[in-house]
Amino acid sequence: MDLSAINPVLLIAAIISAATPVLLAAIGETVVEKSGVLNLGVEGMMIIGAVTGFIVAVNTGDPLIGFAMAAVGGAGLSLLFAFLTQVALANQVASGLALTLFGLGLSALMGQSYVGIKPPRMPDMPFGDLPNMPVIGPIVFGHDAIVYVGLLLVALTWAVLKFTRAGLILRAVGENHDAAHALGYKVKRIRTMAIMFGGACAGLGGAHISLIRVPQWTEGMTAGVGWIALALVVFASWKPWRVLLGAYLFGGISQLQLNLQGAGVAIPVEYLAMSPYIVTIVVLVILSADKSRAPASLGRTFHASG
Repeated sequence: MDLSAINPVLLIAAIISAATPVLLAAIGETVVEKSGVLNLGVEGMMIIGAVTGFIVAVNTGDPLIGFAMAAVGGAGLSLLFAFLTQVALANQVASGLALTLFGLGLSALMGQSYVGIKPPRMPDMPFGDLPNMPVIGPIVFGHDAIVYVGLLLVALTWAVLKFTRAGLILRAVGENHDAAHALGYKVKRIRTMAIMFGGACAGLGGAHISLIRVPQWTEGMTAGVGWIALALVVFASWKPWRVLLGAYLFGGISQLQLNLQGAGVAIPVEYLAMSPYIVTIVVLVILSADKSRAPASLGRTFHASG
């Protein structure tokens, strides 16, 4: 065992990158749940984003186009969930689970001829020599564009929810959809837009896994990250900045266990691989005892009257 082989600067930089997929999915789901909708289909939207982004990037040679289409793919699949829950008034929990199963199956079908293919490399950010600065360089400037997109989305989501009229309306719909409807707000339209935003974010998160984190396509490669994202939303009490902290917690444990494996720590690999999920569950149980912060209409079906 040689723990000195773990470079703390590179470890922190890797944690930031490892947290990005779950951060993107969780910040999108935060907006969805703030509107009063519980979408358990995050895993399905992520895997569709992963395969869509991979296929488009490979065929166009441009990973940026791949990411854009991954967001479109995730949002497109979320429209199916929106139709089921907002138009057909189906149960949100059952619809979300069905969406995940459908996404996993469809992605396996779409990606079967792309196994073993390497996607094009993501272009470097135009930071010049800044990534070569001691300590700060790799941590702050040594990432791909999607890492910064994720951080920007957290800041924008927080600002929109807290300071804008659109955020106020979204939160009002999530707290009391009947009162919002009585005031003339289009509850179903607002929730559909929130669901599509969540789907686009999940698609981006999935594509980050297939194009950056593990640059290849493998069936089921999201490996439960969508479920962790759902847990982080509760852990964060539906607050964007706490979503960021939760994502870094999960990313940190995930990256640390890989480094410990590389350092030859005498712990079975299976236990190390389980550790990110175990730690996330433990933290979730400890910190989510207070459910009073959940949107009051979360998971409730809206029936328009009048």
